[in-house]
Amino acid sequence: MIPSQRHLFEIPDDIAFLDCAYLGPIPKAAVQAGIDAAWRKAHPWEITPDQFFNEVDVVRDLYARIFGADQDGMAMTSSASYGMATAAKNVRLTPVGEVIVLADEFPSTVYTWRDAARRAGANVVTVSREAGQTWTDAVLNAIGERTEVLALPETHWVDGGMLDLPRIGAAARDAGAALVLDLTQSLGASHFDAHAVQPDFACAAAYKWLLGPYTVGVLYVAPHWRTGAPLEQSWLNRAESDNFARLIDYRDDYQPGARRFDMGERSNFHTLPVAISVMRQLLEWGIGNIADTCGELTKKCEEAAIAAGATPCDTPDRAPHYLTLGLPEGVGDDLVLRLREQKVYVSRRGPRLRVTPHVWVNDDDIAKFERALGEALRA
Repeated sequence: MIPSQRHLFEIPDDIAFLDCAYLGPIPKAAVQAGIDAAWRKAHPWEITPDQFFNEVDVVRDLYARIFGADQDGMAMTSSASYGMATAAKNVRLTPVGEVIVLADEFPSTVYTWRDAARRAGANVVTVSREAGQTWTDAVLNAIGERTEVLALPETHWVDGGMLDLPRIGAAARDAGAALVLDLTQSLGASHFDAHAVQPDFACAAAYKWLLGPYTVGVLYVAPHWRTGAPLEQSWLNRAESDNFARLIDYRDDYQPGARRFDMGERSNFHTLPVAISVMRQLLEWGIGNIADTCGELTKKCEEAAIAAGATPCDTPDRAPHYLTLGLPEGVGDDLVLRLREQKVYVSRRGPRLRVTPHVWVNDDDIAKFERALGEALRA
């Protein structure tokens, strides 16, 4: 267990923030890094050409460590949807092909593959799980001879179910299907090993469990896709783009590895220092230690919620960092608002209350959550 790290965050003592799956707070040190970066942009004459590349390489290396992957496999993006769209541009669907997605999946994934399937004449297959069934088994049962893409998360954003990605990855390879992942609701709070899973593409946004800034994302690209087509044509991604005096000597070749897939303006002088500061902190804590700590915190939150009148989590494969709870019948749609009035912050997704603590949470927060939830459910 990592002891409460509240001192590293700007979270007042009277606020119980149990909603990292919504937005992760940026630590104080990262806030200062962002302030310093903004002041740097105020003095553009001090920004040298090498700074268009150096910080990006630092971020790429840090992401590679979190992914358990090689640096050349990491592309800089603005969002998970950017990464998902890049995958859809490169993976070829056929008119008889099928794309597997989960029921109640995050909209960006669904919209991306509906569009890709429509253009190819393929079909999107939505997989639901029966009561007591894991998402992993539901996906494995759905894979067939027409399956060409599995577009999946590691942790379901609504019910917190966690998929066994090494098993699913092996099944996808056996079927000759591409595995495309959105890891936004797990990366940073759950150990991920690209070598064990072997996805074709895996993307994530940084603003949740990576505790990073908005409009910063990452895309892992497997070696056999690294000669593919980027989503846009950025000058920074071309070979020898660091030679500003020769930029009009137009190049058809790209920088090595997944760098060709980097978004335009990847050298964001405001946000990259924030991302660097945060990822160094995550690695200092240790992703495994974060996972264990979040797992203990969700157990305590579940005990508190049951004592307050909520229903225990019914997800058989619940991710340790993710807690979803059933609510008594008749609970109004304003439940989250009433909890916020008590300075307790959680989310509601469909019929479930979603509670997602992180390392800043302490016992006082959990006690406050129990009191406020009990009052709200009895009202």
